[in-house]
Amino acid sequence: MTHTPARTTTERANAGRTTAGRAAAGRVVARRVGAGVLAVGTVLAVSAPPASAHTALTGADPKKDSSIASPSQIVLTYSETIRLPRVLLTDASGKQHQAGTARAVDNKVTQPVSGALPNGKYTVGWRVVSADGHPVSGSYKFTVEGSSGTAGSPGPAGSPSPEGSQPAAPAASPSNVASSEDSDGGSSGWLWIGLIALVVAGAAGAVAWFRRSSAPGS
Repeated sequence: MTHTPARTTTERANAGRTTAGRAAAGRVVARRVGAGVLAVGTVLAVSAPPASAHTALTGADPKKDSSIASPSQIVLTYSETIRLPRVLLTDASGKQHQAGTARAVDNKVTQPVSGALPNGKYTVGWRVVSADGHPVSGSYKFTVEGSSGTAGSPGPAGSPSPEGSQPAAPAASPSNVASSEDSDGGSSGWLWIGLIALVVAGAAGAVAWFRRSSAPGS
């Protein structure tokens, strides 16, 4: 009978040391998990490609909002090498005035114009595929003045292309492509956010588990 309290005291002391040891181990693991989450989050944030890093139009001839004589071609310059160019040249009525297909060499695209353009405002709509595979598009306007060209020679928008040329892109192509690219960028961003959320959720679950395992009586 005299030994029972001694054994109980020893067991309590051992239990106390075990609980303290578990708590200390839990704190160490929690710190390590937190450091791991921070490291993973930093890597994901750094490696996530920004949406603004896609190819950009850096120059154009004719220039945006310029007033010029009728040009013989449209020359577009981009911030990097591009491929699969499409260019539309339309007047205020929607008639197309590009001739044949656009040609890409490195970061420049050249689109021939079908004859002398009548005086008036024109819209250049373009679409290219950047080096990372993303479609990029845009448009700008310029004005033709002092031209001897007459209206009526080019066909309306959507008319068949000259024999041997690439079919013309739909007139609404630039805006459609821009929407598609924004969607791609948004989807990519949400993917990275989801991955980071999963890492944080896993870390929180690990910390909660260690806290429960280190609680007295566990």
